Amino acid sequence: MNNVLRKIGDFRLITLAVAGTLTMAVANADAQSSTTSVQRSRGADGAVDAVRTNRKGGVTTVDRSKDASGATDAVITGPRGRTKTVDRTRGADGTVDKTVTGPKGTTTVDRTRGADGAVDATRVGRKGGVTTVDRSRGADGALDKTVVGPQGGMTTVDRSRNADGTVNRTVTRTPPPK
Repeated sequence: MNNVLRKIGDFRLITLAVAGTLTMAVANADAQSSTTSVQRSRGADGAVDAVRTNRKGGVTTVDRSKDASGATDAVITGPRGRTKTVDRTRGADGTVDKTVTGPKGTTTVDRTRGADGAVDATRVGRKGGVTTVDRSRGADGALDKTVVGPQGGMTTVDRSRNADGTVNRTVTRTPPPK
């Protein structure tokens, strides 16, 4: 009879352990489940505004507006009240430049269109580092690119188009000087 009671006791302990584990898993799943939402609306100028609610209840608002050139600017207010502005301007060559001003500083992107139609860019980071992107279109129509980073490192992407239309790519990275 002792063996029978021991087996019943083992079965009860196993059942209790499984039930406890399942209860903890369900409680943990409830604690991890969350809902996020994005509510969008179109303003009178055609720009789409948004209100985003994250899973912890923080709200981010994105207020967009279009200027006379058709570029879209934005004012973004985060869940902690920090504000970031994005100011875009369209240049005479049709490229769009951008200045982003936020709590941690200002970044700018200045784009220019070259004679071959490729768009070059100069980026100035929050700490003043400058990155240049020089694009050029080869005789076969493939787009090559050279990127020089703020510390002097360089990446070159050389593309070539095959007769069947596929594109080959060779990437060369040169680390910044020490």
